[in-house]
Amino acid sequence: MTTADLPRADVAVTPPGVWAPPELSVVVPTLNENGNVPLLVLQLGRALKGIRWELIFVDDDSDDGTIATARSLARRDPRIRCLRRIGRRGLAGALIEGMLAASAPAIAVMDADLQHDEKCLPQMLEYFRAGADLVVGTRHTQDGLVTAGLSPLRRWGSRLAAELARRLTGVELADPMSGFFLIRQEAFEAIAPRLSRQGFKLLLDIVASQPTPLHSKEVAYSFRPRRHGHSKLDGLVAFDYAGLLLAKASGDLVSTRFLLFMLVGASGLGVHLIALRSALGLPQLGFDLAQAWAATVAMTWNFFLNNWLTYRDRRLRGAALLKGLISFYAVCSVGAVANVGVASWVYGGAPTWWLAGGAGALMGGFFNYAASSTFTWPQR
Repeated sequence: MTTADLPRADVAVTPPGVWAPPELSVVVPTLNENGNVPLLVLQLGRALKGIRWELIFVDDDSDDGTIATARSLARRDPRIRCLRRIGRRGLAGALIEGMLAASAPAIAVMDADLQHDEKCLPQMLEYFRAGADLVVGTRHTQDGLVTAGLSPLRRWGSRLAAELARRLTGVELADPMSGFFLIRQEAFEAIAPRLSRQGFKLLLDIVASQPTPLHSKEVAYSFRPRRHGHSKLDGLVAFDYAGLLLAKASGDLVSTRFLLFMLVGASGLGVHLIALRSALGLPQLGFDLAQAWAATVAMTWNFFLNNWLTYRDRRLRGAALLKGLISFYAVCSVGAVANVGVASWVYGGAPTWWLAGGAGALMGGFFNYAASSTFTWPQR
């Protein structure tokens, strides 16, 4: 494919004619995907000939011109719409907003990076017309993985994550980790209020949140290598996924965000104990001062990790990051006082440093979640 194949800026893509409502809405989240957006529009146009469709780009305030390119295409093609989100990020949240804005009875979700095979959409729509509520583009079959777009490590991780999802949530899909699927609008609207806006695996959330199983079909496809840009997945996605699995395994008794906060807190406990043990090696520090120092180190660790993972959709940057850190210290101060007091009391009765330090750290954890969600990372 060359630049000559792309739509010209002065030529409308859609010829004039009588408007008809779309049968298929395609929702595509974007974050710095400027190089892929025109190619995706072109490939969708070819794959969906004869189908009434609309395309909704949901952009998380990209800084590479993605939204400008999408809007330029939308001005020439009335089937294309753009939503720009400012001050909030996250794949699941973007997808939910785009899907709620969809007009068609069938809503398809796919990535902007050209790794999903758009040629599967007509077959997925045929299953929908035949009565399926959910059609999943799967990278897995009974014979194993059917993709060349994943590294061996990601292929192994995908298999492991899918198996964990099936065991913990009872989901029977071959590829519950898929980001390429089509769902009936009524089915999505019914479950949307229960879905987490955080994380990357919306399909798993949808299926695991259903009170009764959806009538589902699967379409195998080959996962293609990325053409332009970089993957948005980072090393903390595993924590995010673990939080979602635990939330669904508990029947949504606790939120994904709370579980992630607690996972971060568990890592902070390890940091606290390491800092405490190191401080106790300094003869000029008594236990009380060593415990106070360890609590401060752990709070700092928890703040930055929560900002990166738990509250990634409300992530603080620049001057707001420093203000947030000060706020986090402030709202955790009550827990820190209890932390030091309880730890000192335990250590006075039984001078075992790790037991006393752990007891003190756990005392502050329960208060911190509610306070930090309200004051440090408030809902925008």
